[in-house]
Amino acid sequence: MFWQTSRHLIDLRQPRVMGIVNLTPDSFSDGGDHAGPGAALRHCEQLLAEGADILDLGAESSRPGAAVLPADEELARLLPVLRDAVRLGVPVSVDTYKPRVMQAALDLGADIVNDIWALRWHEAGEAPGAGQAVVAAHPNCGVCLMHMHGEPATMQRAPMDGDAPAQVRSFLAEATLQLRARGVAAERIVLDPGVGFGKTVAQNFALLAHQADLLALGHALLVGWSRKSSLAAVAGGADRPASERLVPSVAAALLAVERGARILRVHDVRDTVAALRVWRAATPSTFDDTP
Repeated sequence: MFWQTSRHLIDLRQPRVMGIVNLTPDSFSDGGDHAGPGAALRHCEQLLAEGADILDLGAESSRPGAAVLPADEELARLLPVLRDAVRLGVPVSVDTYKPRVMQAALDLGADIVNDIWALRWHEAGEAPGAGQAVVAAHPNCGVCLMHMHGEPATMQRAPMDGDAPAQVRSFLAEATLQLRARGVAAERIVLDPGVGFGKTVAQNFALLAHQADLLALGHALLVGWSRKSSLAAVAGGADRPASERLVPSVAAALLAVERGARILRVHDVRDTVAALRVWRAATPSTFDDTP
């Protein structure tokens, strides 16, 4: 299995680590730690030295309660870092849901659009499906479609009801179908169940337990358990900073890989890479023969 992106064909026969680069002052875990293009680029280089396969740049926080950031401000944070990040020799993902930001990022050479809204969001005056149109117009960029219930400002105040795996599968199946209908090749698309995005603790872990249901859709799975509050809810330490959730984050990442996830979106690259090396030593044939 491979993920086609703008400049790179990513081999997913072994799990890949996507390092998070937050360019925001208010992200739930490390907001403000990498403010300014110089600090952000140094963080990119550090993540690559620690073993990241992909960089994921985000200039707007999607933490619970976050408000929408104007596109111009998002672009002002993102583009100076992206210009240098695309020269680092690895796939670069841009975590955005705004079609205008997607287009600007792709024009600068970004490889992947990673969208928490699964290409549904559009600005006032934009036609519905504007994000789909941006991705479809590009010859080969990668895209990650994520499930989110509600929106960041309110999603955890009114999380979804009912059977999360079934609802997430249905949503992602429809989002994929719409994008494929626009001519986007299947190998460009990966899916993300959206851990922590409008879901209860029990629903998040149900998604992990039933990952096979999502894999049956035929696309690689990207998961983002890193430092999520659901981990603290079951492992303890809810009163401590999110940056202290390393051990449960790595444990959840390995469980996700055991259940077939191919891309791990993480803050703690070095420790996740080390854990994957141990896992790989015990399961050397896993994924090797996957077409």
